[in-house]
Amino acid sequence: MARIAVEDSLDSVKQALQNSGHEVVSMDNMDSVDCAVISGIDNNVMGISDRATKASVIDATGMTADEVVRRVDQSLQQMQS
Repeated sequence: MARIAVEDSLDSVKQALQNSGHEVVSMDNMDSVDCAVISGIDNNVMGISDRATKASVIDATGMTADEVVRRVDQSLQQMQS
């Protein structure tokens, strides 16, 4: 079971990830997460990107909850390879 941080606004994604057996935590709890899912709403206008985590970050913009789950699973598989 992976630990996934998900933005608060992505309720359907949270539910889908939990149904897939993942542990879902808030973005405030980024310590030792395997992956983070963001909504893409807070775009970086200045073009500066400082990552607060070494975990994979997935932008869920335009994706269904099921597509996000598949992307998370793919990302986790790549990390294990």
